[in-house]
Amino acid sequence: MKSVIRIATVGLALIAYPLISTAQAPQSTLGTWKLNVAKSTYSPGPAPRTQTTRIETAPGNGAKFTVDGIDATGKATHQEYVTMFDGKDAAVKGAVAPTMRAYSRLDDHGYQYVERVNGKVTTTTRSTISADGKTRTNVGTGTGADGKPVNNTTVYDRQ
Repeated sequence: MKSVIRIATVGLALIAYPLISTAQAPQSTLGTWKLNVAKSTYSPGPAPRTQTTRIETAPGNGAKFTVDGIDATGKATHQEYVTMFDGKDAAVKGAVAPTMRAYSRLDDHGYQYVERVNGKVTTTTRSTISADGKTRTNVGTGTGADGKPVNNTTVYDRQ
């Protein structure tokens, strides 16, 4: 009987592991990332003057994002949010308008999120980490809250 229970437990763990790992933050994304404005393109612009993103683990295998920067007009910005990479909305504290993001893990080197502003889907962003782990590139497309097309490629260097 003990061996049957042991086999069943191991079997359940093997089935559940892929489901758990896909909802976890990709470990390669953790750390501090500084926006490389020179390598980034913003359409429409303008680009922020500076931006630094800190990504750290959060309880429940999620990730906490803390984003600080200076926008194009010289105003300091600060945003925080926690996501579980489960496709469920997470509120972005500090956004100009009510903003939600639903994150999903793609693989060990990337994730994507769908952004909603005032309840309306605006953009989808795909984030990938380079093979050497030194660069994070976000490609965001869609329509901004103002109705204009968005096509941004933002490049971040690991600090």
